[in-house]
Amino acid sequence: MNGLLQAYRQLWTNRELPVENNENETLMNAITKELLDEMTHPRLRKNIHFKFHSSVKRILSSSLNQDQKLGLIEIHLKVMENLTKNPT
Repeated sequence: MNGLLQAYRQLWTNRELPVENNENETLMNAITKELLDEMTHPRLRKNIHFKFHSSVKRILSSSLNQDQKLGLIEIHLKVMENLTKNPT
């Protein structure tokens, strides 16, 4: 996951993402918040499948290199699997 937090930061302008305990945990927490649409007012939140689709599209259309794109999509898949197995 080396460098993937920095790559993820490039997808979002004007969003600070300070490292909490470690970069891996910070990245996983940020993606979880993204997929659960926690940055949006509860009445306006999209469902997790829509957010996953939007996230992958954002990654694919970014200027990141192929390794970064693949790494971020793999992490999104992991988080998505965890969230759908254990809904909050």
